[in-house]
Amino acid sequence: MRRKRVLPLAALLLCTPALAGTAPAVAAPQTAPAAEPAAPPAGPLRILLTNDDGYNAPGIRKAFERLTAAGHDVTIVAPLTNQSGTGTKMLSGAPTISVKHPEPKVWAVDGTPGDSVAFGLAEVFAGEAPDLVVSGTNFGPNVAGLATHSGTVGGAVAALESGVPAIALSTGGLSAPDPVTTVNAMGPTLDFAVKLIDRLRVRARSGPLLPKGVGLNVNHPIVGADGKGTAAGVATTFQDPQNFLEPDFTDAGDGTWKVGVKVALKPAAKGGDIEAVAAGKIAVSPMNSDWNTGPADQAVTSALIAGLRP
Repeated sequence: MRRKRVLPLAALLLCTPALAGTAPAVAAPQTAPAAEPAAPPAGPLRILLTNDDGYNAPGIRKAFERLTAAGHDVTIVAPLTNQSGTGTKMLSGAPTISVKHPEPKVWAVDGTPGDSVAFGLAEVFAGEAPDLVVSGTNFGPNVAGLATHSGTVGGAVAALESGVPAIALSTGGLSAPDPVTTVNAMGPTLDFAVKLIDRLRVRARSGPLLPKGVGLNVNHPIVGADGKGTAAGVATTFQDPQNFLEPDFTDAGDGTWKVGVKVALKPAAKGGDIEAVAAGKIAVSPMNSDWNTGPADQAVTSALIAGLRP
């Protein structure tokens, strides 16, 4: 399984009380790079907002309202329909793509989150890339192996591939709560997102919002019976290597198979995103858009192939 590079973002999260807490995706087809984003302005940001639940889903609409209320210039460019689980899929060979513009500041793309971001960067923000792409907030967590297949994370990855800073936002614990509870928990998720974006903007000053090629995968837990509780803290994490959703196939005897999913949660990796969310903390995991691992893994590979010849 792909190993994520954990970058030194703890200082970013820990230096003010507003974000204080404990500190301890998959590559898509390359697209033509968008215009290189300039240093972020001292004031509000120009934000491309996408998701995988669809352009009219509660999470993205609440995000639009909250980010706009915070003073940012927000434009939705998101899938026309629910695209959960599509991961980093994009530009899969269709000769045409349908795009609707149902209202000001809203574009609905009949494709994946990656398609939506690609269209947004190439057309909606043509010639002047947004300061930030925000993907979400999503129904349910995108931790561990779920993040690898998440359309929410995929939208953020598409932005990173084009050199635009990106944040993936998800709301949910490790169980399946009532949808109303999840919608309620989106409020605290977006309150935190506003604080995080403000932190990035203030700290960036004359530089980029995030290190080049680095995005953030943010998972906000559901706290309290109504979902409106306050998280226990903020943790800099990495993607737990386990995939706790296992496919369950049952032979129907007629050439078809019934497909289900089993939850098989294993012990959480110390310092990982599952551990943080299970403890009621907000997990913030740095991520990049490529498949590269670290020097140690390259050394192991070199040893494995030493002496081999074509």
